[in-house]
Amino acid sequence: MSARTAITATAVVAAVAGTVLMPLSAYAAPATGGAPALRIELGAPVPSGPLTRGGATESFDLTVTNPGDKAAPFHPWLLGNLGSPIALKKTDVVFKVDEINAPDTASFIGQQDGGWQGVFYPAGKSLSAGFEVPAGGKLKWKVTVGLGKGYPVNSNAFELRASTTSHELAPDGQASLTLKAAPATGPAAKLSTHFEDNGSCDGAKDASLCKQLNLWYRHEGVAFSSDLVTRLTVKFPGDVKNPDTQVRVMVGGKWTDVHPDRNGDFMLPKMPKDFDGVSADTFALQVKLGPKTQITRPTLVTLQAGVALDEKKVEYISTTATDFKLAPAKQATTKPEQTKTEQSKPAKPAGSTTTQVSQTASSSAVTPVTAPAGGTPQASGSLAHTGSDSNTGLYAGLAAVLVALGGAAAWLGARRRGGATRA
Repeated sequence: MSARTAITATAVVAAVAGTVLMPLSAYAAPATGGAPALRIELGAPVPSGPLTRGGATESFDLTVTNPGDKAAPFHPWLLGNLGSPIALKKTDVVFKVDEINAPDTASFIGQQDGGWQGVFYPAGKSLSAGFEVPAGGKLKWKVTVGLGKGYPVNSNAFELRASTTSHELAPDGQASLTLKAAPATGPAAKLSTHFEDNGSCDGAKDASLCKQLNLWYRHEGVAFSSDLVTRLTVKFPGDVKNPDTQVRVMVGGKWTDVHPDRNGDFMLPKMPKDFDGVSADTFALQVKLGPKTQITRPTLVTLQAGVALDEKKVEYISTTATDFKLAPAKQATTKPEQTKTEQSKPAKPAGSTTTQVSQTASSSAVTPVTAPAGGTPQASGSLAHTGSDSNTGLYAGLAAVLVALGGAAAWLGARRRGGATRA
């Protein structure tokens, strides 16, 4: 399959789907090498007055010339308002093509990314079919254009660029034409935006942990042609690999999470084109770092808001930005757990010893008593660990208690039994 066939096949599939003729990125790519070097010329529109929405149309001639010595294919393609933030629908523009010095012609309107597209081709054939321009000859058509009632009110012109879907033009073979549009009733729609610092988020002690802002809209003139789409972009220094930004917007009195799109941007709810039915021309926002962030200290953040008339055609009619710092919440630090020995080891009072009596000895010969102040401590029936692995401490402790109780016989018996055991 040739490159030209592949391109036109793509156009056919898209047209059948009822969506688009060609990707706009394919525009303005003239022929190179030995490809045909066609040239397009556009005549002056008649009448010359500005177009009105839903009013009379204007017509102009489109002529394609082939200076080569071989017949050349021609797949005409007109693009409207290319590179403009104005989003156009099919019904926003009236389009018709009539042959003058060319085969019978049919026309088709397409749309992509908010851009308007007009194509014409030989009548009775598929959309992918093109015309053949004779060697050293030309073909000519009359193109009629008008504005639909819904044509954007904030546009005072309609730009047309003439190209081809199959890269058949010489480097200087393209042509363009600007048709004036009468102003809509009332002043043109204008928009300005700005951020307002609203301090730390509700409940946050430090503004760097979570920033709260208001995004204000100032609308002048008539209503826009479509609801406004606002895209938030959070920018960090280049060395930050995973900021894990979280954004919330106040909707109906409640904070609502805004999930990032595949580009990492956050799309806010649409603002009505006439700002009717909203309590205020503003969005309350919260921006903070999520649990997966790699940021460990306060870092400067740039928050940008861009407002467009079409979600798919990201060309802004207003932008604003603000800077602030964000940092994750500090993690509570815990000291290493003490060892069991350190946790259970008590401080020894001077001149005293804590001991434990075996269950047999305590039940047969020892009754717990309270020592007088300054005397030997009370036998509690439990042995506090002294940290010594020798039995000497144990025997010494027992002796001290039993001597104080007058239990010398019990002590001697216990020692004999202990010695017999260790032998």
